Amino acid sequence: MPLLHRYASDGLIECGCDEAGRGALAGDLYAAAVVWPDTLDHPHLRDSKKLSAKQREELRHFIEEYATAWAVGVATVQEIQQINILHASMLAMQRAIEALSCTPERLLIDGNYYDPRPDEVEYHTIVKGDDRYLAIAAASILA
Repeated sequence: MPLLHRYASDGLIECGCDEAGRGALAGDLYAAAVVWPDTLDHPHLRDSKKLSAKQREELRHFIEEYATAWAVGVATVQEIQQINILHASMLAMQRAIEALSCTPERLLIDGNYYDPRPDEVEYHTIVKGDDRYLAIAAASILA
């Protein structure tokens, strides 16, 4: 089944978010935020876990060139130890969102939990979102 471009057709700027490294025993945690163009497709864009290293690298270049906006955020090992892995994941996502070159109006978060800042916009958590939405799949590759 093809991945979806949008959560809703109301014209809001949607941003997909995903993280990587949450299960790692050591190392920093990375998250990415991607605003995906409404009319752009790629036949191989999907959840990064379903791609080879070569495919991920090729798609990374494609995403960086053609996404409307993209950014990566990091939570360090020290931050993970201080605030725990779940909160560090949220912190890395928020850093990625803040680093975007445009301001999203709706967030699509891969997973079942998100802890927004008080001033953040509408958000939706989507289990297996990287298998459903292009923006989240793109974020999974960049993270």
